[in-house]
Amino acid sequence: MATIKDVARDAGVSVATVSRVFNDSGLVSEDTRRNVLAVAARLNYWPNGVARSLITSRTHALGVLLPDLAGEFFSELIRGLDLAARARGLHLLVSSSHADTSELVAALRSLRGRIDGLIVMAPDVDAPSAIRATAGDFPIVLVDAGLGVEEFDTISIANHEGAQAVVRHLLSLGHSRVATVTGPMRNIDAGERLAGYRAAMRAGGGEWSSELEIPGDFSEASGRAAGDILRAMTPRPTAVFAGNDYMAAGVIGALTEAGVRVPQDIAVAGFDDIPIARYLTPPLTTVHVGLVELGERAVGRLLEIQGGGALTPHHEVLPTTLVVRRSCGAPAASVAGSARV
Repeated sequence: MATIKDVARDAGVSVATVSRVFNDSGLVSEDTRRNVLAVAARLNYWPNGVARSLITSRTHALGVLLPDLAGEFFSELIRGLDLAARARGLHLLVSSSHADTSELVAALRSLRGRIDGLIVMAPDVDAPSAIRATAGDFPIVLVDAGLGVEEFDTISIANHEGAQAVVRHLLSLGHSRVATVTGPMRNIDAGERLAGYRAAMRAGGGEWSSELEIPGDFSEASGRAAGDILRAMTPRPTAVFAGNDYMAAGVIGALTEAGVRVPQDIAVAGFDDIPIARYLTPPLTTVHVGLVELGERAVGRLLEIQGGGALTPHHEVLPTTLVVRRSCGAPAASVAGSARV
């Protein structure tokens, strides 16, 4: 196995210069850097990662803690995180907290010393305070932490506005009795989307009642259970907004199996615009969230913190877009402020 001395000898430079190249020092000319890297590649040399991190106090790795790793929502988010990290020569250590605050804290503690910073999707309302008590001055960016988290940099989704847009669209099609399938009770995204549904129903004069808010947990199974409840209601809602696309898919499946037509009998809409949404039968009207962009922005923000680029925490909200497909029974005419697929 080649050593740093072998690379220095063949490249005609000192060992210190080779070390500077691999530590990204600005004290090395571009020609020298290219020469050293070419020799290192030819000799199949790469510095020992543990030793390198001890010298530089950097691991060149970022930690990612997510509530779950399964499904298209998280795979798209991870893709964005990975694209941004690899573009900067960094690696990701990804773990799941299973939406459990105690597991999140345990994972955070286990990652310290192995990463240079951490990106956490913390949708539970208790998560920010638990992270605050554990993190110290460790660089952290929270994704979807909701409003009121002042001490951390945050990147969130415009949940409230997106939910309002899709419910307004359903009302504009003539639906007045519009139900919703909510997400988990203590989930921040779910709470903001429910608030957006309620605001749109009040402003649009919809026929709202508490029975129209059917509890779910963001899973397809809870959507199927909600579909069974919907078809048995008297009078039956003519439209339903599900708090995410997985639940919307479950609703469509349950209704279709029971002989209730979508959208002729009940219009269905979701939230997130995961890739499978356009391939459902019928294709799903939903709210598009730029999940890849969300991941990329989170990595960029974390690196700004590490570089000392901000004195106070920054809070960013990514906009959403209504995407109209056939599941809501929309007419062929275009809808203002929405995309049509």
